[in-house]
Amino acid sequence: MKNVKTFCGAVLFPLSVLVVSSGSALAAERSGKEVVEAVCAGCHASGKDGAPKFDDKAAWAQRASKGLDKLTQNAITGVRNMPAHGGQAALSDLEMSRAVGYMVSSGHAADTNKAYSSPKTRSGDQVVQERCQECHATGKNGAPKLGEMADWKPRLKNGVDPLVKSAISGHNAMPARGGLANLSHAEMKAAVEYMLSRAGSAPSK
Repeated sequence: MKNVKTFCGAVLFPLSVLVVSSGSALAAERSGKEVVEAVCAGCHASGKDGAPKFDDKAAWAQRASKGLDKLTQNAITGVRNMPAHGGQAALSDLEMSRAVGYMVSSGHAADTNKAYSSPKTRSGDQVVQERCQECHATGKNGAPKLGEMADWKPRLKNGVDPLVKSAISGHNAMPARGGLANLSHAEMKAAVEYMLSRAGSAPSK
């Protein structure tokens, strides 16, 4: 994650306030430390392409002034030289939030269990038109077809949220986030719910 706007030091306290109780559905999410070591360190360890170095407290403090929501939004959608989701589309918005908190606090913040930000600038209809219909309009590669509840029903036995998570991480022939890395969790959920509504009814979670 490069050029993510973040903070540290004097504003460490608000990070602890943002930590909420964990849920079982989030158990598989990686810690901020794990995400930083596996993904973000590629640029933030050395300052590649202008990325603030992990241990540069002044650089992170400057970026922190805009808040964690803005920093996480940049990390999710990409900014300047940093690709969306750090170039790893399968990373969840929660994992991105944890990575931001970890870097901002120089590794001292507890992992949050709620994403600081999950921007929604596109509606479900827009996301489907822009990306999803490429496969779902015709059922390409086994994708459940738009308007065909019989295709969707077997996938909904555990509700909508697992279906959204599957769409985010990728499943069978479908790449993570449908191959559009800058889609947020909120936008992916809106797209899934829109496709379900086209199929007849969007079941409650």
